[in-house]
Amino acid sequence: MMYSTHRITSNNISLHAVTEGNPDGIPLVLVHGYPDNHRVWDKVVDALASDFFLVRYDVRGAGLSDKPVRTRDYRLSLLAKDLEAVVDQLLPNRHFHLLAHDWGSIQSWESVGSSPLQERILSFTSISGPCLDHVGAWLRTQAWNLTDGGPVRVAKQLLKSWYVFLFQLPVIPETIWSMGLDRKWPAILQKREGVTDACFSSMQKEDGRYGVQLYRANFVSRLLRPQPRFASCPVQLIILKHDSYVGADLFGQLNQWAGKLTRVQLNAPHWAQLTEPDAVASAVRSFIRS
Repeated sequence: MMYSTHRITSNNISLHAVTEGNPDGIPLVLVHGYPDNHRVWDKVVDALASDFFLVRYDVRGAGLSDKPVRTRDYRLSLLAKDLEAVVDQLLPNRHFHLLAHDWGSIQSWESVGSSPLQERILSFTSISGPCLDHVGAWLRTQAWNLTDGGPVRVAKQLLKSWYVFLFQLPVIPETIWSMGLDRKWPAILQKREGVTDACFSSMQKEDGRYGVQLYRANFVSRLLRPQPRFASCPVQLIILKHDSYVGADLFGQLNQWAGKLTRVQLNAPHWAQLTEPDAVASAVRSFIRS
C-alpha cells in the first residue's frame, strides 16, 4: 500500500494532503469536520485501503494546513475551491467518490450541489453534516408547520445546536480552547461519545481555535438566504442514532434535493468513524459498489 504527503496551493492557501491505499483502486476523497483534522479518518482508511485510492486533506484552519486569521477566508465558496485544488492536483481529470463528516460534509455540499466538480463526483456519502441551504429551507418550512409539530422540531434542533450560537461570539470560543479545552478533549470524547481510545493531540488547540471561523463565516448568511442546492450524483445519508448535535429531522426534506438518495442508520454517536469505523467503511464500500 502506498502512502504519500502533498502540499496543495489554493488561493494563496497551502493545504496538507495525504494519498494512500490501492493506487489502482477507485478514488475516494475524505473530508473531515470540526474540531478535527485528516487523522480522524485513520480507522476508516485502514478498513478501505485495500479497495480504494484514498485522498484526505486538512481543511484550511486545521492540522498542517494554513490557518487564515480573517473570518471571510473561511467562506464555503473558498472551501469548495480548496477541494477543487486538491483533486485537480492529486486526481487530475479523474472522477471520484466523496465521503465527509460534520463540517466536512457541510462544505462538501457546496461542491456536490453547485460547483465545477459536480460532473466529476460519482457519489457522496454524508455523515452528520447537512447542507446549510437545505437547513435554511427546512427551518422556514417547519416554523410555519403548526399542525404537525414543526416549531417543536425546530426548537429541539436549536437546542442540539447550542454551540453554533456560542461560536458566533468573538474571542470567547478561542479563549476556551486556549485555556485548556484541548487537554480535556480526549476525556470529553470518551465520556460523551464513547471514544475509548481518544488521546491528546498537539494540534487540537489550533484545530479548535481556528475552526470556529467556519461557523462565523457561513451560518447566518446561509440560513437567512438559502439557495437551491441539487445533488446530481447519488447521495448516501448515514444517520447516527445517538448523534447529540445533528438531528435526523434536518434531513426530512432531503429527497427534494437529491435525485437518488440512500439512507442508512448506524447505532453510533456523532464521531462514528472513531467508534464504528468498520460499519462506516462497510456502508461506504457497499454504496460505491452499488
